[in-house]
Amino acid sequence: MNSIILTEFILYFVVMIGIAYYTSRTKMNHSVYLLGGKKLPGWALAFSERATGESAWLLLGFTGFVFTTGLAGIWVAIGIAVGIIFAWIFLARRFMDETDKHGVLTLPDYLASHFGEKANMIRWIASILIAGFFMFYVGAQLAGAGKLFFTSFNMDHTLGIVLATIVVLGIAFFGGFLSVVWTDMIQSLMMLITLCILPIIALIYVSTNDLSISQSLVTAGDSFHSWFGGTTGFALGILFFNNFSWFFGYLGGQPQLSARFMALKNEKEAKQARNVAIIWTILAYTGAFLIGLAAIAMYSQGSFADVETILPTMILDLMPPWIAGLLLAGILAAIITTANSQLMVVTSSVSEDIIHKALGFKLTDQQLLKVSRITVLVSGIVGMLIALTSESLVYLIVSWAWAGVGGTLSPAILMTFFWKRYSSTGVIATIISGFVFTVLWISTPLDSIITSRFSTFFIAGFFGILFSLLFPDRKTNQQA
Repeated sequence: MNSIILTEFILYFVVMIGIAYYTSRTKMNHSVYLLGGKKLPGWALAFSERATGESAWLLLGFTGFVFTTGLAGIWVAIGIAVGIIFAWIFLARRFMDETDKHGVLTLPDYLASHFGEKANMIRWIASILIAGFFMFYVGAQLAGAGKLFFTSFNMDHTLGIVLATIVVLGIAFFGGFLSVVWTDMIQSLMMLITLCILPIIALIYVSTNDLSISQSLVTAGDSFHSWFGGTTGFALGILFFNNFSWFFGYLGGQPQLSARFMALKNEKEAKQARNVAIIWTILAYTGAFLIGLAAIAMYSQGSFADVETILPTMILDLMPPWIAGLLLAGILAAIITTANSQLMVVTSSVSEDIIHKALGFKLTDQQLLKVSRITVLVSGIVGMLIALTSESLVYLIVSWAWAGVGGTLSPAILMTFFWKRYSSTGVIATIISGFVFTVLWISTPLDSIITSRFSTFFIAGFFGILFSLLFPDRKTNQQA
């Protein structure tokens, strides 16, 4: 069985790197390498954005979370789905228009160009924030790959992480954003197939073996059968906000997702992409939630040393080898696509925002391209080292990065788009306060009461408003 699955994995690796190499033959310059040169169709960007947004977190982290919480886990899915739909309906076109207007390639460069008064300082702090948190985010994806290889082949975690790193670097290095989007598109379909087929097979298994999800929810624990985790009053509010809080990170502040909005060509492509992304989200999160519920009926609580290996375990238990290999490759696809996109974000922050714009080095386009590719290699190796030395769970690391980046930059983007009085000092205050309070919050017991994904958004927004009112720009570039 393992030999069949391993063969399919090897074919998957070869195909992905082959696509990356083929796309690298496109006439490449710095803007094409970082943002695709506005050449990509909307549907491909939508598939890429969804694959990038979900990662190992959806297939490994969320399914394991539902297994250990029960019905109340649905509020995580609802919060995320509402955030995704909001972003595609209300923000995607605005990102596209603002990118064309300012001629920018990155999220920090957009903020800096919009608030020219303190442009370089905005570039520096936004780039450091993104690069700092995203290196851990990349590490989390590669750690997820290690878990997948261990579960599937009983392979040493270290070897699995190294293999995943090689594939990630190969895709990102060759063709940059173009390679990442086209490989994302295929990987996004693989993820969707896994999340749609497996719950159907699992529910059939539950039914034919006289198992009961409703009864299993009752016996699994006191709170598993309650949509609100058995809580009332203030505790209910905390549970709701902690689970729903993923919503705030989708409001424009995740640069790996916003890059897909910025790369849209026109309004027609934006509408097409919006429809594809919304349908993908509904199907994927419904499937992941049902997988978690089916697992509660199939396996007893405490039977997994690591609950984030539930989905690959179910695939191996329920599927014949050749199908299992395809579905497991769907998990690997989620890991690879997100790690690729995050590497591109770190790369763009270093090469475009810091070296090109903040430091002002006069480099040719081809020199900038070379700097970007070197940054990809260095960032990938650092991410691999983090994965090899960290014992943190995928869910936990992604949650912290989601707060530190998404919870910080989302209020900055929303106020830039929709509040005329937002100032350059307000942007700086938003980013610094978001970073500082995320680190402080997750270092204390406060995070176990109210998650930093919720608190960071409002703290950063508060300081952004306060400092904008106290220190307005003398001449603002903002548009309504």
